[in-house]
Order: sequence, then C-alpha cells, then structure tokens
Amino acid sequence: MTPPQRQRRHPTEPPPVQPEKEGERKNPERLYVITGPDGERVPLDLVSLIVARAEPPSSATPEQSAVLRLCANPLSVAELSAYLSLPFSVVTVLITEMLAVELVQVRAPIVRQQLPDRSLLEAVMHGLQRL
Repeated sequence: MTPPQRQRRHPTEPPPVQPEKEGERKNPERLYVITGPDGERVPLDLVSLIVARAEPPSSATPEQSAVLRLCANPLSVAELSAYLSLPFSVVTVLITEMLAVELVQVRAPIVRQQLPDRSLLEAVMHGLQRL
C-alpha cells in the first residue's frame, strides 16, 4: 500500500486567464461615480414606494433610466436596490437626484389597516352561509 500524496495548497502555476467578454468589466465601477458628490438625501425607508413620473430623458444615466423603467408601477426602495444590484445608500442618492428634477415621486408605504371587528366578520360569514 502506498501512502497518499500530499497536495499543495497553493498551486505553483497561476490560474489561466479567461478572455474578457463583450460588456463584462473586470472591476466594477466605483459607487461614487454613479452617485456623484454626496449632498443632502431624502429620508427614505426600505418600504417607501417609488413611482416614475416621466420617461427617461436623453441626459439620464443608465441607472436613472433603469429606475424609471422599473418604477412604471410602484416599487419599494428595497426592491429597486435588489433589482439594480446596488446598495440602499446608492439608490437613495439616485432617487434624491431624480426627485430634484421631478422624474420620480415618493409615496408612503401602504400600511395594512387594523383587523376588522370579529362580530362584523361573523355577520358576513353567517350571511354568506344563508345564501
């Protein structure tokens, strides 16, 4: 029986370099390039709803155009952040800039009302059973 051979943890040869594909970058853009200079931000919650008010103008950045396309129907800031694969803080800055030029509108989240009175539910249930 031969003893097992030890494997090196760090290979001596570097891994093969894969050619870059069209549109694929090696390093992601820095987030400050997307957001620009840091200024005041609108206080947004993760559940604040964002609605597009206009079509993307020709001067809009790709991220702003994506936000406007996604927000044809109300979307929360958390959903936007996930769809765009950007941190919440970056999305907040983008939305603040877009609010300043009135491209989007922020709505308060839809809050679930209190549960209806139990006696009302029972009356509806009995009425439906009689039908």
